[in-house]
Amino acid sequence: MEKTSKIYIAGHRGMVGSAIHRKLVAEGYNNIVVRTSADLDLKDQVAVTAFFEEEKPEYVFLAAAKVGGIQANNIYRAQFLYENLMIQNNVIHQSYVHGVKKLMFLGSSCIYPKMAPQPLKEDYLLTGILESTNEPYAIAKISGIKMCEAYRAQYGCNFISAMPTNLYGYNDNYHPQNSHVLPALLRKFHEAKESNAPTVEVWGSGSPLREFMFVDDLAAACFFLMQNYDGEQFVNVGTGVDLSIKELAETIKEVVGFEGDLVWDTSKPDGTPRKLMDVSKLNNLGFKHKVELKEGIELTYKDFVAKNEFAER
Repeated sequence: MEKTSKIYIAGHRGMVGSAIHRKLVAEGYNNIVVRTSADLDLKDQVAVTAFFEEEKPEYVFLAAAKVGGIQANNIYRAQFLYENLMIQNNVIHQSYVHGVKKLMFLGSSCIYPKMAPQPLKEDYLLTGILESTNEPYAIAKISGIKMCEAYRAQYGCNFISAMPTNLYGYNDNYHPQNSHVLPALLRKFHEAKESNAPTVEVWGSGSPLREFMFVDDLAAACFFLMQNYDGEQFVNVGTGVDLSIKELAETIKEVVGFEGDLVWDTSKPDGTPRKLMDVSKLNNLGFKHKVELKEGIELTYKDFVAKNEFAER
């Protein structure tokens, strides 16, 4: 990518897309194309076709998606499947039609089988049953990976895919029902501290192991891969380090400064028992994350408080 190359970021206002935008601006890229969802509905084939005809981007970061935590994934199963399929079908196909030089598709670690060996290697895709709570979302993302592979095989498109681990950071979603575990806990602990509540309820048993990556590290990895990777197989993006949800909760509690007790609601689902990415492929290409978890949570919490992010949205 040249500094003047026209780059389209789909989903530039989301956590991932906004981090990629920040990274590109910081690196001196000055021809970035964006559209809000109000201006361009990526589910609309006609609208996406017209956008590509008008703008003719050279490079595409496909970070737009319908996303949410366990509860949102389980409740909005049809929406998560339909909307994600439509978004990626339209953007990937029009990128081919209009001669995009390179596209990056962003997926999720939930593509892997529920009981896959740990850590999760890229080769484990489609080797077992998916976690039922987020199966529709996972199937959509697997379809995106396979679409990039198929367009590469049939048309010679340089379309690559990156599968991030659990992400957190600036511009996260703090909705009390539809957010992921880290921002949900951050908001819970903050509100408990503000109201002097004696306890905070946390879903599940606290035993599942999860890996978390600061979103600006992901953006740096995406930028690195767009510059240095042209392979067919998708690439795991993560830290290669995990911890229990209990340890995560204790860390967030410490960062926020909540002094009460944790109460575990074991009637709520735990999800997959462990989800750790094997990031040796990414590391061998020459990229490693920089921001460790506690530092990342501290940065995120400062941003959260500064932006009054705990207001519902």
